Amino acid sequence: MSNKRRGDRLSAGLMLGAVVVAIIWANLPGDGYAHFWETPVRLGVGGATWTFTVHGLVNEGLMTFFFFLVGLEVKRELTIGELASPRRAVLPAAAAAAGLIVPALLYVAITAGTGEAHAWGVVISTDTAFLIGALALIAPVFPARLRTFLLALAVVDDIGALAVIALFYSGGVQLLPLVLAGVCMVAIALVRFLPEGRGFSYAVLGTALWVLVLLGGVHPTLAGVAVALLIPVFPPRRRDVERAAELTQAFRESPNVYYASALARSVRDSLSINERLDAAWRPYIALGVLPIFALANAGVPLDPQTLMDAAASPVTWGIVVALVVGKFVGITGITALLRRLRLGELAPGLGMTRIAGGAALSGIGFTIALFLVPVAISDPHTQNLARVGVLVASVLAFAIGWTVLRVGDRVRPPRAVGAKLNRPVDPARDHIRGPVDAPLTIVEYADFECPFCSRATGSVDAVLAHFGDEVRWVYRHLPLDRVHPHATAAAVAAEAAAMQGRFFDYGPVLFASQDHLEPDDLCRYAHELGLDVERFIVDLRSPEAARRVEDDRMDAELMDLHSTPTFFIGGKRHLGAYDSGTLIRVLEASRQTVRE
Repeated sequence: MSNKRRGDRLSAGLMLGAVVVAIIWANLPGDGYAHFWETPVRLGVGGATWTFTVHGLVNEGLMTFFFFLVGLEVKRELTIGELASPRRAVLPAAAAAAGLIVPALLYVAITAGTGEAHAWGVVISTDTAFLIGALALIAPVFPARLRTFLLALAVVDDIGALAVIALFYSGGVQLLPLVLAGVCMVAIALVRFLPEGRGFSYAVLGTALWVLVLLGGVHPTLAGVAVALLIPVFPPRRRDVERAAELTQAFRESPNVYYASALARSVRDSLSINERLDAAWRPYIALGVLPIFALANAGVPLDPQTLMDAAASPVTWGIVVALVVGKFVGITGITALLRRLRLGELAPGLGMTRIAGGAALSGIGFTIALFLVPVAISDPHTQNLARVGVLVASVLAFAIGWTVLRVGDRVRPPRAVGAKLNRPVDPARDHIRGPVDAPLTIVEYADFECPFCSRATGSVDAVLAHFGDEVRWVYRHLPLDRVHPHATAAAVAAEAAAMQGRFFDYGPVLFASQDHLEPDDLCRYAHELGLDVERFIVDLRSPEAARRVEDDRMDAELMDLHSTPTFFIGGKRHLGAYDSGTLIRVLEASRQTVRE
């Protein structure tokens, strides 16, 4: 199991454990649970003092770090992630929007006339941590595509939930503190230009922004989102990585303080501060802040009277139906509709059965739902009924999602690993030599830095010469980064050349120059081929080029491919020699099968 999935499981397990402890604690004799969380805490700066309860300090203080982490993820996905490509982003974005709107409408319809219809914000958001943790617990075969889709959906979902909190669930607005907050945000945006002390500056200005937002009457957790959205994000820059490698060699040969500090700065600066902060803070938030939040908010008295009231309460039923049914119907329905209308595309290998399972799991609305219960509902007893609804909905959503994914995999089991081509050839996105409608097809997964692939290219040339217009050769990427450190960069460069229609001119140059695949070399080859170099450099840095390579890589992972070159002939994996004579014989047999 990967470290990421193990971390997802651990976080979900700790939150679940905190929920159980909170429920047991809240149902012990006496009011110890309520008294503890209502303990007053006073914070003061100079003459200004603020009084919070311990519960408020968790929800308005600690949860700021959670929303900060959400903001980092939103910024990253919008800038260089799945949501940076409009065509790929349209389905998760639309699914998230439908997953916000449909539950809200169902809740309002069920609670109309009760005086609590305004609490519709409780049912709109999916709990990202529990959602991804639940997927890790269910552990369907090949979860990577679904996990990526759900993360993209959760990011848009979070954007909508944060907007709702800001617009509908904040207190009376005070103009002067918010104007000062705007000035503070400008200062935060300029921190990136400081030569030193950026981390300290972000911390000081972020704290000041939190105070100003609190004084301005807006929920202070939104300060965390604002800071995160102003922090820059960019993909790792190869020149910085190469610089770090040079300094590592220098430090190894002559260890001293100068090289050590220069190396530390170089390694740090090769990654954006967004990613560094995410990696540094995520364990504390996932394993600390969220379990504490669950402990502070999930303590619901489950005495017979409360349960009877919940069973008859429109608020409880509104939350359960909205989260369980609304999320499922909204997400699955809009995804199916947009696919049918060809207004969006799912990642290769991701089908509607998996989408339906993910949509069911999206009904786990734990964190922000419980966060909004005391904000949107004033009556303590109704708050408890709402919490019961959130807990019941989360359990039902997990059970339904588990069932859909398990039954779906049994009804339509994943293909035998590696035996057949997972994704059919698509002339609109694949790189094809030969007629696109040729009766014979050979698909090669290759690596531009692999010497065996460069030799196999000669075999394919002989095959194409033998069959003429009867065969098409499809090239797909499988960069083996562990042994070929320049493979991914070369593949992305080939995609940048493809954006100018020159993939099959640029690729052979890479195969012929496998010892010279540095960034300057890649740009030089583009110049020598007469490409628009400025456009090539822009495309080289674009998320779309990197995503095309990653799509092929994930297809290979789905088929458990670990070596290059790997060939598929007639949709079936070819095992054994790949000299031209062997490939011709296999294709001849494939042609005979087609004729029969």
